[in-house]
Formats: sequence, C-alpha cells, structure tokens
Amino acid sequence: QVQLVESGGGSVQPGGSLSLSCAASGSILTIYAMGWYRQAPGKQRELVAGISRGGTTNYADSVKGRFTISRDNAKNTVYLQMNSLKPEDTAVYYCNAAMVVLASGLNDYWGQGTQVTVSS
Repeated sequence: QVQLVESGGGSVQPGGSLSLSCAASGSILTIYAMGWYRQAPGKQRELVAGISRGGTTNYADSVKGRFTISRDNAKNTVYLQMNSLKPEDTAVYYCNAAMVVLASGLNDYWGQGTQVTVSS
C-alpha cells in the first residue's frame, strides 16, 4: 500500500516559520512531480508549490519569496519551508505526488493533510 505521510504542521504567530515534510512509502517505482496544496475553510484547494523530479520549482504568487519547496529523491520526501507566515496562510496543507507504483502504473496520490494555523 502506498502512503504519503505528512508532518510538521501546527500553530504559529504571524511572522513565524514552520516546516512541513511528506514522506512517500510503499511499492514505489518512480516519483515524478511532488507538491503542496492547501485548503482554507470555505475555499477551494489551491496549489502552493510544486517541484519536478529534476528540481524545477513553481509557486503560487501569494507565497513567492516566503515559502521554499525542496525534495530528497533518495528519501522519497518533499519539504515545505514556510517563513514570514501570515494569517491568510491558515489552512490544511496537503502533500501530492505523481508516482508510478508497482502493478498500478502512474497515479496521483494525496497525503492526509496537516493543519497550519497562523494567529496572534
């Protein structure tokens, strides 16, 4: 069974920092793009940041210059460093990965989500 397990969410004051990580496990043959999405109450899920297998990154305009996505292919893990956090960053953050899995081919997988709350 393939899993994406996230960790690192929590509560922080405005201006603070948090780091998220997401580790993929299971019968994984190849991981292509990985990314972080978020969903705030009453809003649609949106892309925060994405990273290709080769390390090319893209960011939502709202987080450019504040968030950094990275990955460790040897560990099947993607990270999100979040600095200068704002109350509007409050959301459930989801990890996403496009993976080729043994006997299943290429599919999109999601983590369970981790809450990030930015409040004074």
